[in-house]
Amino acid sequence: MAMFWKFMRVAKYSKTALSPKVKVRGIPTHSRHSSSKSVPSDFAANTPCSNTVELLGKAYPQDDYSNVTEKILSKVGKNLHNRKHHPLWLIKEQVKDHFYKQYTGRRGTPLFSVYDGLSPVVTVQQNFDSLLIPQNHASRRKEDNYYLNRDHMLRAHTSAHQWDLIHSGLDAFLAVGDVYRRDTIDNTHYPVFHQMEGVRLFSSHELFSNIKDGEGLQLFEQGHRTAHKQECHTMEAVRLVEFNLKQVLTKLITHIFGDGLQVRWVDCYFPFTHPSFEMEINFQGEWMEVLGCGVMEQQLVNSAGAQDKIGWAFGLGLERLAMILYDIPDIRLFWSEDERFLKQFIVPHIWQKIKFQPLSRYPPLINDISFWLPSETYSKNDFYDLTRTIGGDLVEKVVLVDEFTHPKTKKVSHCYRIIYRHPERTLTQDEVHRIHQAIEESAVRELGVEGRF
Repeated sequence: MAMFWKFMRVAKYSKTALSPKVKVRGIPTHSRHSSSKSVPSDFAANTPCSNTVELLGKAYPQDDYSNVTEKILSKVGKNLHNRKHHPLWLIKEQVKDHFYKQYTGRRGTPLFSVYDGLSPVVTVQQNFDSLLIPQNHASRRKEDNYYLNRDHMLRAHTSAHQWDLIHSGLDAFLAVGDVYRRDTIDNTHYPVFHQMEGVRLFSSHELFSNIKDGEGLQLFEQGHRTAHKQECHTMEAVRLVEFNLKQVLTKLITHIFGDGLQVRWVDCYFPFTHPSFEMEINFQGEWMEVLGCGVMEQQLVNSAGAQDKIGWAFGLGLERLAMILYDIPDIRLFWSEDERFLKQFIVPHIWQKIKFQPLSRYPPLINDISFWLPSETYSKNDFYDLTRTIGGDLVEKVVLVDEFTHPKTKKVSHCYRIIYRHPERTLTQDEVHRIHQAIEESAVRELGVEGRF
């Protein structure tokens, strides 16, 4: 399920999206279990003008919703979670190993199947409609998502596969993949990250079989929706599902991080689970959110063909777990090809303890950029996306440091501080100046701002 939906901005999309034609050659990956193949990314330059984008062997017509950039498309098919000895692969394998050993069926086979090769290109129906997310929900805005067109997008969460996998007859599964969101720029946010989705459905027998006098209990009733349950669920069923979910996730996090870890649950709201919770762990004296979960909306379960069952769902971020477990300070490092980083995770077994040894800390170069906002709608995410497109992973952080409204004209000015730092070498002021100038020029040209350079 989705981890967080902090999408409360209203804006127009950046025109720094696709050049007339971008091609990514490769084949989509599909996996019934845990095996998968990476899809190579390969862009064609200077191609004839076209209104389509070719991605993973399919062509998608562009329209007024198309806003995915070449920089983002270059990440599609990298599949870091399937790259052996990568820290994200290690985390994924640890979670898989725990579920395989902890939860088995009648014949001793793993209860949960794993899907880590599903295509990141999904329909809007899969990403939102199938999850009962309202049409006017903030999470749908193109300012916060990467759309190929009005009907297709790069998935914003692995929850996009929930309905299809349940509809195929599965009762327990984990789905792992790269997800894409337009967001702020700092050491913990990146437009591409990796999630693991978990779903478990229970029949009446499975849920109540170990409960004294459980034969008299029911999954469903005609009741009323409250803060604690859906109108169609009995309180007994919800409490048991909730208890099982929290027990499963507490065991998982304790297994990964060890005993003595402080865990707490916080009530929250997700459109397609109710009740909903977030798990926070106390890491180095600070409470950090690591996953979101909840009792699945019965309407979703019913529409997928499992009307006689009740279930839970969770979603966790692999980068968040890996950064905490291995003490990795910057999310950009997961995309590094530096052997000094990658070799630290070549270990004989997945449970080997690893203490990340920081690479040489190269000095940052800091430049500010100020401009008057256009009169029409403007979004900070448009500027962040433009900055990422031009500066790439050389941009460590972007912060809005000043916002000023002219007392007479009422025009609004923003000043952003851009911190440039290469994770593997020292940047020169000349190369940063060229990048910064390109950002200034593109902001004027693509976002319609008036420079104060």
